[in-house]
Amino acid sequence: MIKHLGLIEAKGYDPYANLALERLLFEQTGPNCCVLYLWQNVHTVVIGRNQNALDECDVPALEAEGGHLVRRLSGGGAVYHDLGNLNFTFLVPTKDFDIIKQNAVVLSALQSLGINAQATGRNDLTVDGRKFSGCAYLHEGEHSYHHGTLLVAADFGALSRYLRPSPLKLQARGVKSLRSRVVNLSELSPSLTINQLKSALAQSFGKVFNSKVECIDPTKIDEDYLAQLRERFASPAWNLGKKRHLSQGAEARFSWGTVRLDLEIADGLIQQAYLWTDALAEGLPILVERALSGCALDEPELLIRLEGENIDTQVATDLTRLVLSIAAR
Repeated sequence: MIKHLGLIEAKGYDPYANLALERLLFEQTGPNCCVLYLWQNVHTVVIGRNQNALDECDVPALEAEGGHLVRRLSGGGAVYHDLGNLNFTFLVPTKDFDIIKQNAVVLSALQSLGINAQATGRNDLTVDGRKFSGCAYLHEGEHSYHHGTLLVAADFGALSRYLRPSPLKLQARGVKSLRSRVVNLSELSPSLTINQLKSALAQSFGKVFNSKVECIDPTKIDEDYLAQLRERFASPAWNLGKKRHLSQGAEARFSWGTVRLDLEIADGLIQQAYLWTDALAEGLPILVERALSGCALDEPELLIRLEGENIDTQVATDLTRLVLSIAAR
């Protein structure tokens, strides 16, 4: 049961430092405590843990214009951050993780500002079907977090230049472009500022959890450990990830996410598999790649292998059909 609430704001706009602080707080948030972390990144594309960077972002254009690419630890899709966007993270023990209650903090804050929003789909917050927030989640043992964006006055021109959403994803959403699907909260409330939103979130946090909110001093953070974590998030090897080089592959859209699956097939066996996805399950590619390695192109065996990794039955079925369709080409 949550008894203690902590509130902390990032000291600056460096995306690598901000994700490092999120990780540190993730590891150090104690039992019966929930921390709300508010942060902003300048000119940044943040991709999901299991996405292919070059598929999701025009990295050369981003870097040529002084932007940053960073890979987060959670699953989900790519997002653009600038100073017209406010990010939130709820850091909480896994046993107390409550997506409905955590979303209620955000929705209640917006309600107090005259904006009626809803939680929709698998991870969106919307107003009249237009998205202003995408959320993602991380669970590791006793620790969990739930984080998301809040578009207040983001530069949609930059968003459109850098992000490369899959046509399959846009088609599934029934829209022609990413820009047509998103909305800035300032469009709905022209006088809204980031500081007003921060204040509303802090008040709503205490109200929804029915407890006093204590401010956490960011200068009390372990700076040496924070610097080590920042190095990880700034590493090109981490941010760019593995490169596609297998001989056969395909992209598909399912109810649980968009995937790109590449295979190396020889002698009727899958020799190697690579999976990229915006699915929210951050550990999915490791499980899939392990299950498919050395597997025969046989539907029952594929299902047994995938379900043997505790992959959801629907996900296993969808991936089995995708493997067989790739092999048949």
